[in-house]
Amino acid sequence: MAKKSLTPKKGKAPAQEKSSKSTAVAFDAKDLARSAALEVAEQRDQVGGFVSVDFDDDNRVATYLFEAKLSGYRGWRWCITIAKVDADATPTICDVVVLPGPDALRAPEWIPYRDRILPGDVGVGDIVPSSLDDARLVAGEQALPQDEDLDTAMAIELGLGRARVMSIEGRDQAAKRWYDGERGPNAPVAQSAPKPCHSCGFFIPIAGSLRSTFGVCANAISPEDARVVSVDHGCGAHSEATFTEPVLN
Repeated sequence: MAKKSLTPKKGKAPAQEKSSKSTAVAFDAKDLARSAALEVAEQRDQVGGFVSVDFDDDNRVATYLFEAKLSGYRGWRWCITIAKVDADATPTICDVVVLPGPDALRAPEWIPYRDRILPGDVGVGDIVPSSLDDARLVAGEQALPQDEDLDTAMAIELGLGRARVMSIEGRDQAAKRWYDGERGPNAPVAQSAPKPCHSCGFFIPIAGSLRSTFGVCANAISPEDARVVSVDHGCGAHSEATFTEPVLN
């Protein structure tokens, strides 16, 4: 018995079937959408005028927007989604929600409290807990020897070390903040000072790794008294400031 060949014969490729799915005609269900919003709203006057309608690519799902006249929701809109699976189907309500419009009144983005606190916000009795993952702090045993009065190893051995100390990142942040602030070289009072702080007899250099850049002012009549200042800061109360006698003609 002869075997039939399973190899297809050469010939014209079968024509591709045309998609029987066609785009439906957009339907009108605005009244249904409004009635759905009215059913959800507590009062009829909370549903305002018609705004717009958007259809999906197949014109089978429509999203109707109406103004939301809700107290505290200025610029918000009723959003009603309605579906119609085919030309003979009855439109069906999918959901009714209230969404913000482009000019809606919205709550500002939430910011964690530790990122909102500004200098001067912490008052008497206020407690601001630190974060365990604060990048400005590291374990006490990582302290730089020049920043501690005792040798680091000895302090840990005696149990005198602090649980956490400033990290290099935290130290750099503080130094930049101080240097760029009101007690750095660019402050107006420093720009008009006769001489910089590092040459003032009332300037006390701080200990540690920031000694070469900062110190404390100890002049009672200076506006910077008891404050950390940069070595190139200055004010009119410099210890070596002198008056120039006017020349009389």
